[in-house]
Amino acid sequence: MNRLFVVNKPIFVSSNNYMRSLRRRYGTKKIGYSGTLDPFATGTLIVATGQYTKLFRYLHKEPKVYRATLWLGAESPSFDIENIVSVRTSPALSESRIAEVLESMKGEIEYIPPKYSAKKVRGKRAYEAAREGMEIELSPIRSTIYGISLLGYSHPFIHFELSVSEGSYIRSIGQMISRKLGMKGTLSSLHRVSEGKFFFENERSLDPFEYLRIPKNDYLGDEENLHLGRKLERDAWRIKEEGEYLVESSSYFSIIKIENETVKYILNRLEKPDA
Repeated sequence: MNRLFVVNKPIFVSSNNYMRSLRRRYGTKKIGYSGTLDPFATGTLIVATGQYTKLFRYLHKEPKVYRATLWLGAESPSFDIENIVSVRTSPALSESRIAEVLESMKGEIEYIPPKYSAKKVRGKRAYEAAREGMEIELSPIRSTIYGISLLGYSHPFIHFELSVSEGSYIRSIGQMISRKLGMKGTLSSLHRVSEGKFFFENERSLDPFEYLRIPKNDYLGDEENLHLGRKLERDAWRIKEEGEYLVESSSYFSIIKIENETVKYILNRLEKPDA
């Protein structure tokens, strides 16, 4: 079974563990997801089964939109409510001050990812090292905040929405906001609303062609060459410029790469959605 769909991940379950329940629900052995959500986070998780698990890196998944709540005065080494170590009374702020700080976050930012994250350091997940008490040094990363706005403020909770580039760590962004406000803070809730055009629609099957970020190309030769995986010539394509392309045939689709004078199969003979 080849399916592409979106699930609404529930709170306090890891993305990996949620896949186990989906595997049983859909009776499939091969299932995968894109864009890990922390256990305390909820919302949009892109899921694929069968051959479509090979498509994740070709999907258009930006911008990512989140709604989050920042709890002022709370402190957690993981920057979320799973590891709260202290809660202190913090002074109330004006909404104009909060809105000003949020607006200042727009654009490209540089920061250190959370030490409780899935980022790999010397072959080990950062959260695994943190739980074992190991000291690790994470390198700074860059993200882009396309938009950010205040949804509401009920002290000590700031509710906001932001649109970001792929690979952003919202928990770290919450820490940056807290520091700009001059106090401790941690995220008490995080919900991913969408990734590009992906959003939760009761797990309905999606047509992958609508979400691929690569252009379509047309093969001008005999279609049987594609089905049999034969060598393809660069001159046999409508678009001859270098790059990766989606190629459709009667029952299958492929992804090829034109580079120098060669044409390579990246993925071949994937069943079309209506096949």
